[in-house]
Amino acid sequence: MTKSLRILLFITMLAFVSGFAECYKPVTKNQLPARIKTVAVPAFQIESQALRYKIESRFTDAVMRELVHRGRGLRVQGSREGADAVIEGVIKSFNFAGVLLDDKGRARIFEVTIAAAVTVRDQTENRVLYDNQNFVFRGEYEFASDPRTFFNEEDPAILRMSRNFAESIVSTLVNAVEVKK
Repeated sequence: MTKSLRILLFITMLAFVSGFAECYKPVTKNQLPARIKTVAVPAFQIESQALRYKIESRFTDAVMRELVHRGRGLRVQGSREGADAVIEGVIKSFNFAGVLLDDKGRARIFEVTIAAAVTVRDQTENRVLYDNQNFVFRGEYEFASDPRTFFNEEDPAILRMSRNFAESIVSTLVNAVEVKK
């Protein structure tokens, strides 16, 4: 009885494993045109000078790092000259607002919202591969209630948001850009 039960369980397990073997297929190639080997990421621009310190450089740096990390052999540079494609970005707004108050009416948790415009241009054929004029990212940061343990979380929140922003842009660029011919 136990031997037949083992054989039955083995056959069932084999059926499950072989049936699901094709479900996961890793992405192994760029969706960018083959001619694009070098991508330029010039410094992002800002629409308002009232934005936070170095916010445009943090977003630019995050996009460049993510391209190097996930670009599958793409060369990344800051200059437009000699690049096959260019990622242009404009930080349009930076807002933060208190979303949770403590018992004394002071804001303890803030929500940061950053809106940007992103365009990816193919410089060899002079056409737009991707354009989103309303890229919105939100993040939260918290102030400590005890002044002795105070640590401003605004900067780490912006760094997290810049990484998420870069992951989204590069994922769209590398995996999901549908090139029309």
